[in-house]
Amino acid sequence: MSRITPISNYEESELAPLFEQAEKWMGFQPNDGLIMAHKPTMLTSFFTLAKAVYEDGLVDQGLKRMIGHISSLSAGCEYCSAHTAFSANKFGVSDEKMKTIWNFQTSPLFSEKEKAALNVALKSSMTPNQVTDEDFDALKTHFSQPAIVEIMGVISMFGFLNRWNSTLGTKIEDKPNSFYQSLKKVSHE
Repeated sequence: MSRITPISNYEESELAPLFEQAEKWMGFQPNDGLIMAHKPTMLTSFFTLAKAVYEDGLVDQGLKRMIGHISSLSAGCEYCSAHTAFSANKFGVSDEKMKTIWNFQTSPLFSEKEKAALNVALKSSMTPNQVTDEDFDALKTHFSQPAIVEIMGVISMFGFLNRWNSTLGTKIEDKPNSFYQSLKKVSHE
């Protein structure tokens, strides 16, 4: 149960258009947004940031979700881990890839480009930050400076979301939770 109760009357508030858009993008109403709605200017500002981070750009949408996922796993945020796994799937990232994402550095499922981005996402989500100049040089071999800014936007946004949702104990919605739990199950067949 969330430590702060999500608002329930969002359809009647000035935030209704934001929540309609969120439902189109995500397929459900996000509880973290419903909690953030207690401070409407914070929610509208965050929505603007999320839109800018996730808009089409130089970095593949599936990779952006994997970056958010490894950042969230590293931070221990179950809420964001469930959301990013669910949305990565919506953007074509295979279940097999998501099940092995902790092993991205040695898995043949990940390209060198993906490995460079995920490595920076993992190491930058640690405290203290573990990114080295060598890690960044590897990132630069695959991505332009504007693309790296996109990657850092994803990592930084999830730094905020991981702390927000872990501290508030935000309840994971059924759709992302069901998908995330299915990834965690070990097949015995």
